[in-house]
Amino acid sequence: MFAVLKTGGKQYKVHAGDILRIEKLAADAGETIQFDEVLMLGGDTPVVGAPLVDGAAVKAEVIDQIKGEKLIHFVKRRRKHSSKRTKGHRQKLTLIKITEILASGATKAAPKAAAKAAPKAAPAVAAGSDDLTQLTGVGPAAAKKLNEAGLTSFAQIAALSEDDIAGIDAVKVKPEWVEQAKDLAKG
Repeated sequence: MFAVLKTGGKQYKVHAGDILRIEKLAADAGETIQFDEVLMLGGDTPVVGAPLVDGAAVKAEVIDQIKGEKLIHFVKRRRKHSSKRTKGHRQKLTLIKITEILASGATKAAPKAAAKAAPKAAPAVAAGSDDLTQLTGVGPAAAKKLNEAGLTSFAQIAALSEDDIAGIDAVKVKPEWVEQAKDLAKG
């Protein structure tokens, strides 16, 4: 039995016991990972997904984090005012061994994303809290620090006194935020 799985923007045809070099995953050597993006299962009765096969997964064990072969990019401009430039690159890869192919009954657990590929998400807003990024000068990072300090609503920020502002070490609260929070708390 074989499977076609998708990871790192590429597709791989795998059998149990295969060893693959794939785009870097955030996993340590010895960990077991599961790939849920299975495009096809092959064997006696092939199953083609639309686009994915429901319930199918591929389990693998991380062997090591490695670097690919060195690639050299050399540029030379001929004749007058010529220049030369040499650049090299080694891609970071993860070496995995396919342990089993699950046709059905796979638990839903996404593989760990690549270390650099995942963009930073906006901070999660808890139920009953306000979007603090509406305050001028408060970005996602400052809103996260305010939430960690226990300030989740405009009413809490509006009620801060000068002593309270001085006591907050997580982020420097500006007096303009308190005025804006009073206006936003009213509606």
